[in-house]
Amino acid sequence: MAQITEREGAPAAWPGRSVSRRAMLRAGGAVTLAATAPAALLLNAPPAAADTAVRGLVLPPATTGIERFRVHVPEQALRDLKARLARTRWPDRGTTDGWEQGVPLARARAVAGYWAEGYDWRRFERRINALNQYRTLVDGLGVHFLHVRSPHPGALPVILTHGWPGSFIEFLGTIGPLTDPTRHGGSAADAFHLVIPSLPGFGFSDRPTVTGWGVDRIAAAWDALMTRLGYSRYVAQGGDWGSGVTHALAKLAPPALAGIHTNFPTFLFDPPVSAVPTPPETAALAQINAFLTHGAGYLKEMTTRPQTIGYELADSPSGLAAWIYEKFATWTDSDDAPEFGIDAALDDITLYWLTNTATSSARIYWEDPVTVRPSLSLPVGVSVFPKEIIRAPRIWAERCYSNLIHFNDQIPHGGHFAAWEVPGLFVNEVRDTFRPLR
Repeated sequence: MAQITEREGAPAAWPGRSVSRRAMLRAGGAVTLAATAPAALLLNAPPAAADTAVRGLVLPPATTGIERFRVHVPEQALRDLKARLARTRWPDRGTTDGWEQGVPLARARAVAGYWAEGYDWRRFERRINALNQYRTLVDGLGVHFLHVRSPHPGALPVILTHGWPGSFIEFLGTIGPLTDPTRHGGSAADAFHLVIPSLPGFGFSDRPTVTGWGVDRIAAAWDALMTRLGYSRYVAQGGDWGSGVTHALAKLAPPALAGIHTNFPTFLFDPPVSAVPTPPETAALAQINAFLTHGAGYLKEMTTRPQTIGYELADSPSGLAAWIYEKFATWTDSDDAPEFGIDAALDDITLYWLTNTATSSARIYWEDPVTVRPSLSLPVGVSVFPKEIIRAPRIWAERCYSNLIHFNDQIPHGGHFAAWEVPGLFVNEVRDTFRPLR
């Protein structure tokens, strides 16, 4: 990926892109979502809702049926975004040249400048509308999900859960290899049916209007969703908050759940440390301390005051971009430029912006502020990618999981967003974990 030019001054164009400043001067407008026939999306926003562009897109009411879902964001919403980006009031640059104080000013301006002048949301719309997207009502909440069935008989159903500040987008690059492995260098015996939901308060899922939507309730909703889709036996995978939901699902232990896989074990913030830590434990403890000391400001804010930070994130697309892009740059196996590229990063950031879910997604931290160390007896697989925020030692996994069927900490590349960064390596880990459970 081309590196960003670290230059002060006017909003920087993304390297290698031809841009026009005229796009930044267009006026904004109200946001609606156009309705079409059954394979359709969304309802028009009420005409009186002049502030819809601020509040976010309006989702159709979900029912207990499995309803097809398509996305078409009105042009007014995209013009409003560009106009807001053009009006950004930037702070002064930091007093260091690196990332010690957060996203450098030149990088933030470059991201926002490319978002305004070079990024194409319609490209992303076409991509996701080519997939099987649905919404359904589970436990009173409309849940958005992808459901992609494998062409191979005997495929194993798996539910994949994303985290923050990601979304279902994290898994798009894994869909082909997981559902149709024979076309991607694998065996038909490794095929999966995929269910990829959006967490409550994220993306095209509904935003909870009451408290109580922590990982335990989400896990129960995921099991209900898999039952509704007709799966009597399935496995589950997750990283980040997806790991929390997946562990909660394993703790719930519904009869249909055969095993889980994670690339970010939830015990990392409550580790089962030896009386005299081993060298791998000592290294992991140092990573935990470094993260909590230098990288967890967002965590404290969203755990304690998600509503307060939400006002800034809902009002300023440049602020939202910096808030999220920092994690993509610093949590990935990259030189502060995510391997999955600026367009993919902005797909995710734009999804948060258009749906106005920066605040509602942050509330999951408030709902589950305390990490509880798991003790699981069902089959568990753990993959430790080299640039993960904290690398889990095998001994901790063995102490928490009495049926550890897979552990690999010798993966050559990848960081916190492994499915997104290195989909091929991630797919191999999922295949290897669940192969004994078929």
